[in-house]
Amino acid sequence: MPRDAAQLDSRLSIVTPENIAFEYQIAGPFARAPAYLVDFSICVVAVVACTMVAVLAFGAAGLWGLGFSVGLVVWFFLQWFYGGFFEATWNGQTPGKRMFGLRVLGGDGRPVTASQATLRNFVKLLDMAPFLPILPNVIELPTLLFGLGAMALTPRYQRLGDLVSNTIVVVEDRSRLSAAIELEDRRVYALAEAIPANFVASTSLAKALAHYSSRRRYFGPARRSEIARHLGEPLTERFRLGADTDHDLLMCALYVRTFHDQREQDAPSPAEALAASG
Repeated sequence: MPRDAAQLDSRLSIVTPENIAFEYQIAGPFARAPAYLVDFSICVVAVVACTMVAVLAFGAAGLWGLGFSVGLVVWFFLQWFYGGFFEATWNGQTPGKRMFGLRVLGGDGRPVTASQATLRNFVKLLDMAPFLPILPNVIELPTLLFGLGAMALTPRYQRLGDLVSNTIVVVEDRSRLSAAIELEDRRVYALAEAIPANFVASTSLAKALAHYSSRRRYFGPARRSEIARHLGEPLTERFRLGADTDHDLLMCALYVRTFHDQREQDAPSPAEALAASG
């Protein structure tokens, strides 16, 4: 089915195959820089901590070099797998992106897949080039010129990794739904907070959620409950929610987590939502 996308300045409007329209605020380099620095700092702290522990452990046996080698190995794995792991398991976010309200999505507006998350982070080394040698063959400072150049030349601020994997980075807290889908019950957004952070909807589930959310206004409460029960029961058990959780609200909460993720500041707590959803 056809897709349509239109952009004005840094806003992007995407129409999915289910005819659900979303408008996103595209994250430019200045919005993404703080998140990158946080993630980079986390990696540095992890490497320093692991190196110190390894040096203390192996130093007692006189194997100081082995301790530093452990630090290099940890740095290697973090550089190659840190971003891909978190974006694949945290629904398009790393700790830095989550802190600053950013999220990686597929180019069609759908949740990023594990393969896309992995690919875009494997290409990150090229985005960081060229490198300035601080200590030749030991420490090199990334200039990020290739990545910044690609972002400057693309309308959706995509670095090389984004172009290869067909992904975009959006400002999560400014995203808003432009389709006529009413999810006004505040319990929906609070229940979305109770869904595990590492939950990622499959393509088939995302389609089902989009279809259900677009059609639910035509159903009465009894029919909504009947339809939502088929997915709601196993997911309630999977997420370890209360047995009295309203399945219709759960479907809406999953929709929010998957596509919208817009949470109201004054929403009740997850515990209150679970208690009220019965």
